[in-house]
Amino acid sequence: MSVRPSWDDYFLELAGLVARRSTCLRRQVGAVLVKEERIIATGYNGAPRGLHHCLDMGCLRQEQGIPSGQRYELCRGVHAEQNAIINAAYYGVSTHDAVMYCTNQPCVICARMIINAGIKRVVHQGDFEDNLSLQFMQEAGIEVVEVKKPECKRS
Repeated sequence: MSVRPSWDDYFLELAGLVARRSTCLRRQVGAVLVKEERIIATGYNGAPRGLHHCLDMGCLRQEQGIPSGQRYELCRGVHAEQNAIINAAYYGVSTHDAVMYCTNQPCVICARMIINAGIKRVVHQGDFEDNLSLQFMQEAGIEVVEVKKPECKRS
């Protein structure tokens, strides 16, 4: 008999599925925005609508040897968290008091958008460290919860 997942585990697993749509060559990230246990928007990292994807053109940041977490302006991609917020806006859905589930900890740029979008809680699986992001979200009163990815069991 299987154990029914918690809401956090359920939506984090869905964020992992969303991440599989990513077109980024460096990092596949997924985000799910939820209100009252209902999905209101999803997002994954990739190029803006109508532009070529890094999968097709290559990664400028990789070509220039830019480390993770630096020089975001030299990237074609829109972050998963940003795309989830943008998709909600595109379809006229309020993000006020929503919960964001992310496969990675949001960066500081995404944290600022999360704050201004009125999101009240962020549940993430780590795998990225940006202390300024955490500081900003804490200062804004956003609950931030890290849920570690389950270990893969070997048979």
